[in-house]
Amino acid sequence: MGRRQDDTADFQWKVGVRYCGGCNPHYDRAAMVKRLMEKHPEWDSGVAEEGICYDLLIVVGGCGSCCAAFHQFTADRVVKVWHAAEDIPEKVLAEAERKEFGIA
Repeated sequence: MGRRQDDTADFQWKVGVRYCGGCNPHYDRAAMVKRLMEKHPEWDSGVAEEGICYDLLIVVGGCGSCCAAFHQFTADRVVKVWHAAEDIPEKVLAEAERKEFGIA
């Protein structure tokens, strides 16, 4: 699938967010996602839906088990997040880019 290019020659990713059920959240998951999306306004993002192909799927768990199912979604890259460290936006992007360029 890869990145899509718009008329301004900037790349835009289609990003889906999959939340866990929130049974044991250790942090404010929505606030972390909001912070991430504010750092990347160029992303076309929203809550993940089945039947849509995403460039990046962010699976957001509320605790270390990060048990949210995500295999029902289609995405080129999947990044799991289960804590709210300040550098999460940078880590998500770095992980997504590594997967994009095939770096293990």
